Amino acid sequence: MRCTQGLVGLAMVLLAAGAVQAAITIDTVPVGKPGNAADTRYQTPGYGAVAYEYNIGKYEVTAGQYTTFLNAVAKTDTYGLYNANMWLNNYGCKIERTDTGSGYSYSVASDWANRPVNYVSFWDACRFANWLHNGQPIGLQGAGTTETGAYTLGGYNGVDGRTIQRNNGWKWAVTSEDEWYKAAYDKNDGDTGNYFDYPTSSDSVPSHDLINPDPGNNMNFYDSGYTIGSPYYRTPVGEFGLSESPYNTFDQGGNVSEWNEAIVFESTDWSGRGRRGGPFSDDGYFLRAAYRPYRSPSIEDLALGFRVSEVPEPATLSLLALGGALALLRRRSASS
Repeated sequence: MRCTQGLVGLAMVLLAAGAVQAAITIDTVPVGKPGNAADTRYQTPGYGAVAYEYNIGKYEVTAGQYTTFLNAVAKTDTYGLYNANMWLNNYGCKIERTDTGSGYSYSVASDWANRPVNYVSFWDACRFANWLHNGQPIGLQGAGTTETGAYTLGGYNGVDGRTIQRNNGWKWAVTSEDEWYKAAYDKNDGDTGNYFDYPTSSDSVPSHDLINPDPGNNMNFYDSGYTIGSPYYRTPVGEFGLSESPYNTFDQGGNVSEWNEAIVFESTDWSGRGRRGGPFSDDGYFLRAAYRPYRSPSIEDLALGFRVSEVPEPATLSLLALGGALALLRRRSASS
């Protein structure tokens, strides 16, 4: 079961004490055509080549989804999954933390729940992915909840961590750079090496106007002013309903810049993890396929969020394989 536009799922799981905790569903889209060629227009060896089929989040992880995660594992917030700027800063995603006397609880206003989470580090994103991988357990942050799964973290929150990579057998993960890039820019046109410059199925600079938009080519970014101003700045995920990527993802440009797994920069004492897709606060230059920024993985700021990837379910793999076989037959018929 998938939810629409990233809304917090309605499924419930029972706690040992008899209470209930809302679970979430992540709306995903399939990305097929394994073994596609990389985009080498701007860098060599290029980006976007993925050898396997996968699902990717249709939308950015939302404040509502992240709030559910916090309530599941951050009653005692051992590894700092919550940042006070989420609530206190004018640009925060308005997740509030309350000390109940027996631990923390978290809430988010309904008009913020479907906007992307921000003020999350790369390690926060990895812990969220581990939690999904482990089946959304409820309990203290540790092995089996946030510290093992797709990534083996062991409490790490530092500025390097380049040895922390995706584990074999992953079920959910922070997107790799190639997974993210393929879903955003690959034309998905039957050819394995054609790419757009913007993640709206376009090579033209997008509009950012919600009042008089350019149909099919719109994002939330800064262009002589914000798309929407205070207090929101970020649009609800999927707001630009006609501006999807060729794989039907939304907001891979604008809203928030998104973490990916790539180590883009290395020095003796720190490394920089990749981010893609420019935020609401930057101009159109940062939305392009050619732009490849990075940040310290411990950074948490107003411009950073993330989306996740998933291993397809067996039934989905079969459908993707059938679709690929049919596409091959069509190409052979066309050439005969």
